[in-house]
Amino acid sequence: MNEWKLKRTAMRNYDLTAHLYDMRYAEEQAEKIRAALEKVELGGQSYVLDFGCGTGLLFEYIAERVWMIVGLDFSRKELNEAKKRSRRFGNVHLVLADADYAPLRSGVFTHIFAITLLQNMPNPGKTLNEAKRVAFKNATIIITGLKKRFSLEEFKEILCENGLSIADIMDSDNLKCYIAICFNQHF
Repeated sequence: MNEWKLKRTAMRNYDLTAHLYDMRYAEEQAEKIRAALEKVELGGQSYVLDFGCGTGLLFEYIAERVWMIVGLDFSRKELNEAKKRSRRFGNVHLVLADADYAPLRSGVFTHIFAITLLQNMPNPGKTLNEAKRVAFKNATIIITGLKKRFSLEEFKEILCENGLSIADIMDSDNLKCYIAICFNQHF
């Protein structure tokens, strides 16, 4: 199946289940977010991209601590749920787009979160390169890799082959994914 067919299938699946997503996955996603935030410093000058933001669960954890969040997702219905969640924050902006072709300026984000994104992308390297493109030099990039999709070695290899410097990888038994804290080294 070609890249666009795979993406369209994933988009349709997320559109169909958007209204149930939080009920099914909120706690699992919250565990990933909390684990990542233990290792990441955010502050008032942080300009954050939530790459594949889904229903915007991350917003609740960081919106009051950062300058701005851009949530990007290719599912219109997931973004509708994110819009509901973001109403109480004045610093969240949403973009309907494919993560491989983000309509965003290069080199602007100080932090990028790609939680539960890579396993949905036909070409993870392309997605990582787009994340690097929009990231500020030495930006912190937080990426998860679903354990049933990637072995730890495969996950590390994808990150390193695509020019990310790994600072830490969390591999906890209570998480269904690996969490990598990386730095953008593309300049």
